Amino acid sequence: MNRVRVNKHFRPFLEDWEHYFYVVVGGYGSSKSYNTAIKLISKAISEPNRRILVVREVYETIRESCYNLLLEVCSRLGLKEGLHFKKRQSPLQITFFNGSEFIFKGCDNSQKLKSINGVSIIWVEECTEVNYESIKELIGRLRHNVQSNHIIYTSNPVSKNSWLYRHFFIDVNPDNQERLVKLDDRELYEKRIIKRGNAFYHHSVCDDNYFLPSSYIEQLDDMQNYDRDLWRIARRGEFGVNGKKVLPQIKLLKPDVMLCKMEEIKTPLYFNGLDFGFVTSYNALLRMVVDHDNKDLFIYWEYYSKDKTDEEIARDIEEFRQTGELIKADSAEPKAIRYYKQKGFNIKACKKFKGSRNVYTKKVKRFRNIFISTSCPNAIKELCDLSFAVNRDGQLLEDEFNIDAHTLSAIWYGLDNYEVASLKVSKFKVGGVSF
Repeated sequence: MNRVRVNKHFRPFLEDWEHYFYVVVGGYGSSKSYNTAIKLISKAISEPNRRILVVREVYETIRESCYNLLLEVCSRLGLKEGLHFKKRQSPLQITFFNGSEFIFKGCDNSQKLKSINGVSIIWVEECTEVNYESIKELIGRLRHNVQSNHIIYTSNPVSKNSWLYRHFFIDVNPDNQERLVKLDDRELYEKRIIKRGNAFYHHSVCDDNYFLPSSYIEQLDDMQNYDRDLWRIARRGEFGVNGKKVLPQIKLLKPDVMLCKMEEIKTPLYFNGLDFGFVTSYNALLRMVVDHDNKDLFIYWEYYSKDKTDEEIARDIEEFRQTGELIKADSAEPKAIRYYKQKGFNIKACKKFKGSRNVYTKKVKRFRNIFISTSCPNAIKELCDLSFAVNRDGQLLEDEFNIDAHTLSAIWYGLDNYEVASLKVSKFKVGGVSF
């Protein structure tokens, strides 16, 4: 196996196998996932018959993240497919010739977690996206009676309302509001690595990753100018989204100013999204343009109505049939989509999956600016003050909102095949190796 150069701050984490829980949190680009992959592959090839379970909330996100990352690290370590390991695409699996293996599961089908046996290590990537019921089920699967058992949680520290924060840091007893402190997160930011009981805590930021280009760090620094909550998470790696506003980066523009800014976009990308309604809910159709280079979203036209039949709506939006513009619509309404197709509209169903509300909302939040034309009063009304819902204990519910925002749904659907140039998932190559 080749020796690899690793970030110095991660060496204690890589070498430690004395703890049951590993809580690995930090900002964007800190290399926590990459180093976790190194740690797990090293364990797999040094100890035969290790069965390692890799989990994310949504299964279909695993292939392009954890699975490909593990294969990339295998290559970096000099391990060759066919000689040292073999891979399988369906279901996803990586098996080493000493009997160790990686298996991959999503928590979007928690029943499948109950059939897993023989696991001695679990890696939960983006663990704050996984619901706590699934976490408890995973811990119940971790009971190998010969090999040591470990569970590794990796995440950005997105919210103090997350189960991760309440379980490993500070919780509040809802009966008497007493603070239950396991570890003050401020102590972790100062000490960076803490061993407490059966838990190993590791905190990292982009400065700990000497493979990052300075331009990436400059982009993270710039977040302070337009979204301080995201900057706190991404740049400083600290818990605590204090505000409840979903889209704090919204800016309103008059139609003429909007047009001028849109004309400056070098390569504009156009999208249209439609959310269906009827009696008590609204039909919302938005025209949008994306400035991919600057990560800006422009909402420049809206159609908003309720208590109308498909025939009436088709007349209202006749211009879309004439222009042939593609409309991405709510896949939960196949009959309506078929009707519009028969009428000559260029319309397709969006992709929906369990957890897609949360995934799509996070996508929209990654835009640097969201510009809304003042000619779109309903989008302004719904989106400017859109807030995350809270439960009776005051805890944030990150996939529920204070209102049913039909225009947000229209954005979800319109952009379902587009991905913002996420700082979080960007890769950088040094000597041909991605980080």
